[in-house]
Amino acid sequence: MTSRAGIACIAASAAAFGAMAIFARFAYADGVDTWTLLALRFAIAAACLGALAKLAGNALPRGRDLAGAALMGGVGYAGQAATFFTALGLAPAGIVALLLYLHPALVAVLAALFLHERMTRTKVIALLLALAGLALTVLPALSGSASEFPRLPLGIAFGVAAAVVYAVYIVAGTRLTTRVAPLALSAVIAASAALVFVGVATLRGPQWPATGAGWAAVVAIAIVSTVLAISLFFAGLARVGATRAATLSTIEPVVTIALAALVLGERIAAVQLAGGALILGAVLLLARSPR
Repeated sequence: MTSRAGIACIAASAAAFGAMAIFARFAYADGVDTWTLLALRFAIAAACLGALAKLAGNALPRGRDLAGAALMGGVGYAGQAATFFTALGLAPAGIVALLLYLHPALVAVLAALFLHERMTRTKVIALLLALAGLALTVLPALSGSASEFPRLPLGIAFGVAAAVVYAVYIVAGTRLTTRVAPLALSAVIAASAALVFVGVATLRGPQWPATGAGWAAVVAIAIVSTVLAISLFFAGLARVGATRAATLSTIEPVVTIALAALVLGERIAAVQLAGGALILGAVLLLARSPR
């Protein structure tokens, strides 16, 4: 796989992740709750990824690699989801989304410190473009104020925590992708996250989808926004590095907003179009630069 193919994998992964919010809207409307949705998402994904890894002849990791992958799923993925959804209950969704996408900058710092990635001028410019574009993209989504969210500081703290956990997850995954096949790594991560969320959903009492439409939305989240998204992300991560992968991932909110306009009829503001243009500019800059 060439570097450009790796960029294509990360971009496709971000698009698949971006579609998840649309699928989730239909699932929630059908009666499923967050914890049941996450439990079903990762349980279905783990079964599919395990089968695909076996068909591809990818051996599951062992020893320290298995422990690392399990920690990435049970602590990394589960921790990021828990902090993110907690933040959503304490702060406006736009602020939470913006805080989560602080992770490219955090990844750049962590990659420089621990993976010895060079911070080239192109990377810095692309990162700044992506963050500026992200701010413009989510700015119209900001709603509410401190008076409406009395626990706003706590919500911001959880939002920053979600970004930190995700950044560590990406950097840790960079090391494992050099030793473990993407499908096998994804299978273990999904299974570990499934164990956590199945346990939580069982304790709280599951709330299942009421109709076939709700189940279809859940399956779409599991297949498109988990199996495809995670597998493509790790396949690309091994080729483009942590900093470029994190920067390219800022395509996700652009995809979410575009799909919300097309599928749900939500309006796109001019400032959001400008933000999307900046993010795509960052992607093109990275795509044209040497690795």
